[in-house]
Amino acid sequence: MGVRSMNPQPRPTNPAQSQPVTAEALRTQYESGATVDELVAASSLSYGTVLNRLHEAGTEMRTSWQTRRMRNDPQSRRRLAAHLRVLYEEHGATLGELAAVAGATRPRARRLLVEAGGAPRTSQQTQRIRSAARAAERQKLALSLRARYEAGATVPDLAEECSYSVGTVYRLLHQAGTRMRPQHRHGPTRREANRP
Repeated sequence: MGVRSMNPQPRPTNPAQSQPVTAEALRTQYESGATVDELVAASSLSYGTVLNRLHEAGTEMRTSWQTRRMRNDPQSRRRLAAHLRVLYEEHGATLGELAAVAGATRPRARRLLVEAGGAPRTSQQTQRIRSAARAAERQKLALSLRARYEAGATVPDLAEECSYSVGTVYRLLHQAGTRMRPQHRHGPTRREANRP
């Protein structure tokens, strides 16, 4: 008889879980109808950790019968479906990410999306939406850096504050159409001037 490993295999990471799973996020999903088991599967946290975080957030726990009744409640289902559609259409979320938010399977998340009037898209369409969102965020950052530069901040200061390289800050400033200040050229140091 083989010996079972005491270390479980790590679950595959979910793109929706790139950020730490907060107690409030778990409570929101639970109160939308997700079960503890579904939250465990979606978050890759242990069963005990999920329960502890739900209690930490002051979540009122329910029985399995209450969960079934809640899921059959048309108003709750419509609210969840509408929320998923917003995430999908306005934020470029994938079906896998919707499933994690809803504490459900991908097919169920897809059904809810369609019920809310959403149209499933191809992976190429999702990539275009996300690329556009990243470009918009980059432009917003570039304009913010320009405002701070024009208020007197230096490029090295901005680079340090944003944890970017000086070259990246220069590129963002140029992207925002910033009129750069002339660089000060200091004369040779006294030691250099005295060299033969």
